Amino acid sequence: MRNLAIAPSILAADFANLGQETLAAINGGADMVHLDIMDGHFVPNISFGPDVVKALRPHITQPFDVHLMISPADPYLESFAKAGGDIITVHAEAGPHLHRSLQAIRALGKRAGVALNPGTSETAIAHVLDLADLVLVMTVNPGFGGQKFIAPMVEKIRRVSDMCAGRDIDIEVDGGITPLTIGVAAAAGANYFVAGSAVFNGKPETYGANIAALRQAAESARGLIA
Repeated sequence: MRNLAIAPSILAADFANLGQETLAAINGGADMVHLDIMDGHFVPNISFGPDVVKALRPHITQPFDVHLMISPADPYLESFAKAGGDIITVHAEAGPHLHRSLQAIRALGKRAGVALNPGTSETAIAHVLDLADLVLVMTVNPGFGGQKFIAPMVEKIRRVSDMCAGRDIDIEVDGGITPLTIGVAAAAGANYFVAGSAVFNGKPETYGANIAALRQAAESARGLIA
């Protein structure tokens, strides 16, 4: 069973205090930091770019999980790699040359991820699994935080898990992840969990308890604790 990781999405943090918010999540037990990059084109909203990633990088030792919700993605891969991304994920829907994009990420010395929107079949990535270190199953339509988990995606997570069996690939879920939904995703085969509102809810001193609740629910579903 692959290692479980809780990845707070700083998209839900207080941007006026982004550094302190990110550190509070890390000090609260987060395993990595999830950075949602939005361009206002591939998805409706605009978030931030490589300069924000670069500014945060010296203060955080945990991995940076960079989720590129942008199209085209290829021209920006090197910028996010140099800014400090450890995992760089591109969407299967974002361009015609997915295989080349994943090759480019690996050539930059980074772990390569491929993301699937809810409406995209897992068959769209069957030809690139040899180049993928991570598959991200979106459990909401990308572009906005605070959305409700799309329940039919649980079966999709299970199918992706079956596709990746025997491969060195982590399965990540993003969207509507709370202590009430993380269990079904974990039981279906996911081991990386992106959570925004469920982590950055309340004050910084409560983020640790929020992360602990997510972790306990996921571990319980995986049968690791009673």
